[in-house]
Amino acid sequence: MILGKRVFDDNQHLVMAIINRTPDSFYDKGVSYTNSAALDRVEQVIEAGADIIDIGGVKAGPGAQVDVAEEIRRTGDFVGLVRAGHPQVIISVDTWRATVGRVALTEGADVINDAWGGWDPDLAVVAGEFGAGLVCTHTGGATPRTRPHRVAYQDVVDDVLRSVTRQADRAVSLGVPADSIMIDPGHDFGKNTYHSLEVTRELGRLVDTGWPVLVSLSNKDFIGETLDRPVGERLIGTLAATSVCAWLGARVFRVHNVPETVQTLNTVAAITGTRPPTVARRGLA
Repeated sequence: MILGKRVFDDNQHLVMAIINRTPDSFYDKGVSYTNSAALDRVEQVIEAGADIIDIGGVKAGPGAQVDVAEEIRRTGDFVGLVRAGHPQVIISVDTWRATVGRVALTEGADVINDAWGGWDPDLAVVAGEFGAGLVCTHTGGATPRTRPHRVAYQDVVDDVLRSVTRQADRAVSLGVPADSIMIDPGHDFGKNTYHSLEVTRELGRLVDTGWPVLVSLSNKDFIGETLDRPVGERLIGTLAATSVCAWLGARVFRVHNVPETVQTLNTVAAITGTRPPTVARRGLA
């Protein structure tokens, strides 16, 4: 997998740190809305081991309307600031709008995280023009910033597979490098909790497609409903789901809690034998 200037082998786990440039994020309530706070957050997550910085200017759920101009104001120049300060870091921008994607890539982003599954078909066109990476996400056709209501699938995993592979194949035809595409089952997006649990349980079917799998599990509602915990008390459930997905072959993990995720992934990698322990003294001296 090639993202930005970096090449990753099949055994590497990547941590994608969430940088919310919104005043109404469901998780952090706008703590990184200002430039200075967001830049501090970037420094912190890179120090903690993040490989990718994912910058978003619009809350995923319902809320105040954010037009294209405002989304660009929140993300465009900021991408340039991060690129100038961290030439080697991989920068992703979370947007479903082609116009925003073009500005972000012009400012130095490496990846477009299309979390709304090709809602704007020109977004993949823009990624192809720039030779940028692209995340292809399953949403079941949901409209951006809406919550699922009585959604149903004959087989949710089959639906995910058809959607993300179709998006990935189209992206390649538009010039997106095949080795820079990731597929995301879209936990919570167009899904109820049972659906999100099922795509987690069957994640190996996505891995078997050969496309690198990205999962965005962090503090989501399916974790909260599974444990009956509010947003601020979902870290343990998130890390449990992270371990399962890593064991099943997911490659990229989009998260709020970077240090905890890094430790979780390092432990899974040590168990699978793809990473040695950081130290190994017990019984050897």
